[in-house]
Amino acid sequence: MSTKTIAGISRPGTPHFVGDGFRVHNFIPGTSTMQEMDPFIMLDYNSRYSFAPSEIPRGVGVHPHKGFETVTIAYRGKVEHADSTGSGGVINEGDVQWMTAAKGILHKEFHEKEWSKKGGDFQMVQLWVNLPARYKKSDPKYQNLRNTDMQKVALPGNGGEIEIIAGEYNGHKGSASTFSPINVFNAKLKKGAEATFNFPAHYTTAILLVEGSAKVNGTDIVPQDHFAMFNRDGETFTIEAVEDAVVLVLSGEPLQEPIAAHGPFVMNTRQELVEAFDEFNQGKFGYLED
Repeated sequence: MSTKTIAGISRPGTPHFVGDGFRVHNFIPGTSTMQEMDPFIMLDYNSRYSFAPSEIPRGVGVHPHKGFETVTIAYRGKVEHADSTGSGGVINEGDVQWMTAAKGILHKEFHEKEWSKKGGDFQMVQLWVNLPARYKKSDPKYQNLRNTDMQKVALPGNGGEIEIIAGEYNGHKGSASTFSPINVFNAKLKKGAEATFNFPAHYTTAILLVEGSAKVNGTDIVPQDHFAMFNRDGETFTIEAVEDAVVLVLSGEPLQEPIAAHGPFVMNTRQELVEAFDEFNQGKFGYLED
């Protein structure tokens, strides 16, 4: 197999707040476009940030989504959420919530009430995964992926482990169901440990250094909080931890469908965007109290 090489390494830009509870750096779109990162159409990264205690939980009030999935990965802190289907719950540290917005949903998310009262370090990723056109009108659903239930693959010599959120690593499959071929892993590597990854050459592939720093293919250093996108020039690459590291690994088959995006709606045509706004304004996404 040939080597998959890095196209570019991006430093985190100036952070901005989403609501008052999520202080994020935007890597997709931003350093990369939705089309370049297809099927990954947004990546907001709340790098490690300390929130003061608050009796009123910080977060984001009621907002709609349609046409894609949100994947919330909790590294530090806890998030409480609810939606217009009556679903809700808490995303605990180490857990992942995979929400399929599909034909339309109202959603809100805040720091978990008891966690908010104490405050502390908060670190999250929210990834948006586009849905193939034929699934954009399917029913909303949740996959609550508890860390204790995740498939984990130990690396040789106590070098750490690969947490499989979605997809497959060395014959081991993650529990998340996806609408197109997607791999989402947390590579938790001890200093000096190395892991090898194999994805088809045409897959969109990128990594985010959540903790520590790492060396890719023995040469390229990716510092903490930086994002690296790969070329479509090979199948295999290695990640070696320069220090203890946590690396979010993303790879997926491009949908190669038109993208029409505006705010919380991602469709295929402008007309579908107009319809999405009409449906939202007519209350077709249901009701959710702010």
